[in-house]
Amino acid sequence: MARLSRERVLEAAVALADEAGLDGLSMRRLATELGVVPMALYKHVANKDELLDGIIDTVVGEIDLGPVEGDWKPAVRARILTAREQLLRHPWASSAIESRRNPTPAVMTYMNSIIGLFRRGGFSVNLAHHAIHSLGSRILGFSQELFDDMAADPETQEAAAHAMKDTFPWLAELALQVAHDEKSIVGSGCDDQFEFEFALDLLLDGFERIHQSARSGPQPR
Repeated sequence: MARLSRERVLEAAVALADEAGLDGLSMRRLATELGVVPMALYKHVANKDELLDGIIDTVVGEIDLGPVEGDWKPAVRARILTAREQLLRHPWASSAIESRRNPTPAVMTYMNSIIGLFRRGGFSVNLAHHAIHSLGSRILGFSQELFDDMAADPETQEAAAHAMKDTFPWLAELALQVAHDEKSIVGSGCDDQFEFEFALDLLLDGFERIHQSARSGPQPR
């Protein structure tokens, strides 16, 4: 059996979280997966919080931050979509990141790289600051959704939409259209990837417009 190390502990923890989710990740179960007693883990991670920080850094640290050439806009877009691909491989990662009070070192490194793309693209410090705030969690490839569109199949969604037509007509209209599209056209309806890229492109287009106009006027406050 390979010698226990922090790297091995974190790799096993990521695999366990992938399989069982964050709720299924415990020091005791992780120890069982590794074939050691729980106390052996504490030589490498002090507690559950340190374990969570470690698996976040393991996942985020795998995002490619290599040098990029060309304009800031496609570079930022590509990096964020690369981050999204990485986090989608680990469905627990977004909630783990949101649960931490302070960003972990790998998250800080990633955020620094995005700010660097904006700054090297000619953004002022103020405009880069506004951009980061506007992107929010989208900077790491995920966003907080108002509704869980995966909670029910199209037939169930359609029935629920019909039931609320009299009380919430505009919401029902939108829900019925989405349910209809889901049933009739593959790839339409509420496509999470499309919606993510749609919002990301709106933000990047807005940043580009402000960046260009700022060259001939004062920076936003």
